[in-house]
Amino acid sequence: MSGEDDSSGWQLTESDPGVFTELLKTLGVPLVVDDLYSLDSEALAELQPLHALIFLFKWVGGESSEPSSGGQYDPEFPGFFAHQVVNNACATLAVMNAIGNIHGLKMGPQLAELLSFTAGMDPQTSGMAITSSDWLREAHNALSPPSAISLEGLDLPKTTEDAYHFIVYIPYAGSVYELDGLKQSPVKHGAYSESGEGWVAKAREVIQARIATYPPGSQVEFSLLAVHDDPVPRLQEQMAQLQAAGRQSEAAELVVKLSNENSKRERWAFENSLRKHNYLGFIHALLLNMAKAGRLEAAKEGAKKALQERIERKKKGELMDED
Repeated sequence: MSGEDDSSGWQLTESDPGVFTELLKTLGVPLVVDDLYSLDSEALAELQPLHALIFLFKWVGGESSEPSSGGQYDPEFPGFFAHQVVNNACATLAVMNAIGNIHGLKMGPQLAELLSFTAGMDPQTSGMAITSSDWLREAHNALSPPSAISLEGLDLPKTTEDAYHFIVYIPYAGSVYELDGLKQSPVKHGAYSESGEGWVAKAREVIQARIATYPPGSQVEFSLLAVHDDPVPRLQEQMAQLQAAGRQSEAAELVVKLSNENSKRERWAFENSLRKHNYLGFIHALLLNMAKAGRLEAAKEGAKKALQERIERKKKGELMDED
């Protein structure tokens, strides 16, 4: 869960596929993450092989500790599962709970050593081991906006911000599991059929059932991310084979797909560079020049007006909160 004070040096991160993909790259894991806007068969087929689904939602106080959507706790779960012991680590913890259960996954030496070290540990101890890892915290924080201004020691009144939480759905040993770092154990949602869509058909049922438990008008926000193989190497290989076989029209279709993938990676890289940049110097220079030009006061009043309008729209339910 993100949005409270007990961060232990872990900073807030955005629920963005570019952020998750860069984190996986830092961990030496050859997977990528994409937004999912639909759970229909066609959308999911484009992302196969699909290894995990990461579900983000706004935390609502008073949630039951009971398993969601008809699942059952499995305290004997033989895979990797870690509890969330600090608030702002939930995004990276979700990633760890996902990739720690993908058999034969290639990974960097530091990640392999950490997972080996936690083997046999209970979920609470595993969570403590993960969040105590300096290199993992640094990899996580590298994609968070720099904290240029500190308000500590000013005795300002504390405000409560919206909290967001990540949970993971994975296939494991023939069943679909829900891994929620705030739950006592993994939740087993039952076996899935290997035919047809495989595990994602079962996962779709579980996720849709979970969403249906929230009352209409509750303004609970959701986001769904897919963890899957990087399609670029496969597309490059298929394109080379088609070109060698003289099937140029089919190869041209793959060229378009590759171009789209490369453009997406370039956009992610640009957005991540913006996230890492410290804008304090720019903001100071901008405000100073606006003041010299006599335009700062008008801009301040305009900002106050826009903020008030935004607050009023939010009260009326016309505006969704942003994480």
